[in-house]
Amino acid sequence: MAEIEVPPYFLCPITLQIMKDPVTASTGITYDRESIEKWIFSQNNNTCPVTRQLLSDIELTPNITLRRLIQSWCTIHASDNIQRLPTPKAPINKSQLLKLLNEAKSPQTQINSLEKLKSIASQNQTNKRCLERLGAVEFLASLIVMKTIQVSENKATDGALNILYNLQLSESSLKSLNNDEFIEALTNIMRYGKYESRAYAIMLLKSILEVSNHAQLLNLRPELFTESALILKDQICNKASKATLKLLINVCPYGRNRVKAVESGTVSILIDLLLDSTDKWECEMILMVLDFLCQCAEGRAELLNHGAGLAIVSKKILRISQGGSERGVRILYSICKFSGTPKVVQEMLQIGAVAKLCLVIQVDCGLKIKEMAKEMLKLHARAWRNSACMPNNLISSYPS
Repeated sequence: MAEIEVPPYFLCPITLQIMKDPVTASTGITYDRESIEKWIFSQNNNTCPVTRQLLSDIELTPNITLRRLIQSWCTIHASDNIQRLPTPKAPINKSQLLKLLNEAKSPQTQINSLEKLKSIASQNQTNKRCLERLGAVEFLASLIVMKTIQVSENKATDGALNILYNLQLSESSLKSLNNDEFIEALTNIMRYGKYESRAYAIMLLKSILEVSNHAQLLNLRPELFTESALILKDQICNKASKATLKLLINVCPYGRNRVKAVESGTVSILIDLLLDSTDKWECEMILMVLDFLCQCAEGRAELLNHGAGLAIVSKKILRISQGGSERGVRILYSICKFSGTPKVVQEMLQIGAVAKLCLVIQVDCGLKIKEMAKEMLKLHARAWRNSACMPNNLISSYPS
């Protein structure tokens, strides 16, 4: 390929690779469909990459003449191991989409129409955005709410939920879904749905809550936290678990939500996950959630009631990342400062948490972490400094 001279107008201006599906933007510049869709939809740009002019319309027109030229060129150079590019599927037009959406409203053709919509939405970003503009979001959401009430009928719910999540909705569409009826429907799916639908429900809910305002985040129902905790416990899939952790990180800075999460059994489930997890990113997320939950008395009590709570938090410090270490130290700080009974202080000594704090102030792990570790060591120096449990090599580093 490198020895063959490729006509420059065959190359996408963004990637400088041969275009598989050339399309022309409203500014008259031709791009490969995948590249320009990524530029517009995934990276949220509204200008032409070449001219920097505002894209007055996000409709992309297939450049059929150029596509045929590229295919002919590939055929001519077939002896040079250049494969002919297949003819791409054209984006579906609005009238076809409207017809499918209308058919999806009829019980007789609903399931079949939803399957077709799912296939269409998976083809390209243009189809996704066209569906969004034609009111598919409102229709699918209303279908999910209606069918969730009729618990016996869930095939349509599963299909609608699948499409809705995979549309990769814009912020405005996500905000339109933040209403009590739809949130309750998603919560019910998390409780009664199949594993796949439960995963889609929590991932969609995570995206909705990311664009919610403070008032909406403060009024989340306890059932949402209960079902989120069960999704973590059931370990449906990696994506669902990470979406749940991100959701909790987003909502648990608020005091009311911390208590709701603790009362749902989240602390114990997170500790069990932390004991088994080898994924550094997941461990850091778990410690972040535990840090928030330990900022309330109920969360600290639950962590201390778990036989391995203090031990696993201490173990993960200096083993994950600087962020993970900071979260682990913050958890111990909350325990030491607000729940540091003689029993707890002694347990921290016996499980090696105090020795770990001494190591923290010796290594390069960030000034904030060191200061918290020093404060804890000074706070309980009387119980820890001269204990027989303290390794001799660490006593010298103990702050005075």
